[in-house]
Amino acid sequence: MGYHIGQLVEGVITGIQPYGAFLQLDAHTQGLVHISECRSAYIKSVDEELAVGDVVKVVVLNIDKYSNKISLSRRETLLDEIKLPIVVEKYPKKGKIHYWTNQYTEYGFKTIAESHSQMLQEALERLR
Repeated sequence: MGYHIGQLVEGVITGIQPYGAFLQLDAHTQGLVHISECRSAYIKSVDEELAVGDVVKVVVLNIDKYSNKISLSRRETLLDEIKLPIVVEKYPKKGKIHYWTNQYTEYGFKTIAESHSQMLQEALERLR
């Protein structure tokens, strides 16, 4: 067993269960891709995403030394394929940052007794 956590490996899907898919990594080693690690989005069943015989790239998440079980993640390999949009700043950055505050507003802690009438008024407005 020459695998380590974080290693990128390739395997063939040998079986599908409601809770995940089993991968054959080499002649003597199998691992499990849990349903939550198949894709970053929700899937109802593993059959939607994977099929027996598919060759997939996965990342080793965990290796149990006592039972020799290997937990795998396909989701980690798919994150690299997601192309995030490039955000272009509309306005150039200036040297100073302006925070929109009002110097005349009083800030600070008020007790519940002091702010009770205001809280009641706001709650009644939300109910309307």
